[in-house]
Amino acid sequence: MEAKALMEKAARFHGHICPGLAIGVLAAKHVLEHGYHYSPNEELVAVVENDNCSVDALQVILGTTYGKGNLVHQDYGKNNYYFYDRRTQKGIKLAIKNREFGEKKLTRNEKIQLLLNSKPEDIFNIDEIEFNPPELAQIEESVPCEICGEPTMSSRLMTYNNSDMCIPCYKKLRG
Repeated sequence: MEAKALMEKAARFHGHICPGLAIGVLAAKHVLEHGYHYSPNEELVAVVENDNCSVDALQVILGTTYGKGNLVHQDYGKNNYYFYDRRTQKGIKLAIKNREFGEKKLTRNEKIQLLLNSKPEDIFNIDEIEFNPPELAQIEESVPCEICGEPTMSSRLMTYNNSDMCIPCYKKLRG
């Protein structure tokens, strides 16, 4: 699929067109062109180190979503993207290069067009990586918090003063 069509698809999901979305489109396009496939379940996993617009493009184009557990966010503030394909046991990392868009100031639209017309290797450092994906998403029992009563994933309960409680209640009691 061409970058323009992918950008249109991503923009419908994201709500607007911006340089960050273009970065995600370019990353997703590269991944699809190199033996990775859309993930209806958890076959493809994306581990991202940012929470910017680019991640929305990965969700809609690659099928890596937070709700399915095949989109993992590590809040490092970096434009690094790791992809693991459980079908082929391959892994790849795309890390945005530290570069400016040339000497002249580019408009927002010029940046978007430059990104969409670029080769991924001009924008990213691209490396094959060891196949070491996160575990499959776990479905856990919900247990009522003994303080607020809200159902809470059992693995997220905290124990304080012999009571099992959700993290917000624990933080409130611990001050």
